[in-house]
Amino acid sequence: MAKRGSTLSAKESLIFSYGKSFNGFAARLSDEEVAKLLEMEGVVSVIPNHKLKLHTTRSWDFMGFSKGQLGAPVEGEVIVGLLDTGIWPESDSFSDKDFGPPPSNWKGKCVGRNFTCNNKVIGAQYYNSEDDYDNTEFHSPRDSIGHGSHTASMLHAVTYCAAADILADLDDAIADGVDIISTSIGSDEPLLYLNDPIAIGSFHAMKKGMLTSSLAGNNGPYPTPVTNYASWILTVAANTIDRRFTVKAVLGNGQVYFVSLTL
Repeated sequence: MAKRGSTLSAKESLIFSYGKSFNGFAARLSDEEVAKLLEMEGVVSVIPNHKLKLHTTRSWDFMGFSKGQLGAPVEGEVIVGLLDTGIWPESDSFSDKDFGPPPSNWKGKCVGRNFTCNNKVIGAQYYNSEDDYDNTEFHSPRDSIGHGSHTASMLHAVTYCAAADILADLDDAIADGVDIISTSIGSDEPLLYLNDPIAIGSFHAMKKGMLTSSLAGNNGPYPTPVTNYASWILTVAANTIDRRFTVKAVLGNGQVYFVSLTL
């Protein structure tokens, strides 16, 4: 770490220290301090704590999988780590009925207010480097948006989509012993590998024999819709969706027109 004015100010600037599976840290630094870091030998990259966006909207009905066709959850030894907005643990999707204890190689933990893990949801953590959620209600892996509950079936940890949080999440997930990392998160445009927290974290996961699965992108029909393009990530291609928004426009002469948008 670059030196600051005092040990106290250095500690106050530090947000995360990544050292379980890759070396790095997140800190609040001035432009001058960033410039000094970039000149230091051994520093690979310095990344702004930019925000990434949640991707995907709905899937089950679109793919033809109704609730009755999915069947009951089947216990296995595979641990899936999800990077998302959390889950609503009371949902039937996360019931641990007939599940035994977690696999012996699991090293994770369950952290957060108003949240309880079980033998299916075996661990959960939240990350909030930007202090976006001051209310203690959100100091929890509990899903406040609905996106994570949609994408999840097993949960390791959740993030609110800042780069520093994603790296902390991936560092923990790798150390805790997940087998597959699932993300439905990405940037608005392709980032260089050394500026992309998902590419960086998933690279170190790959070195440990863990697979990262992610959607390719969510910004079609623009020319560069693919944002998770690292060769060590298993990506899911984008597609159209059978969802249509229809609004009614009533003109002054009484004529009615319907306008439809397909997203």
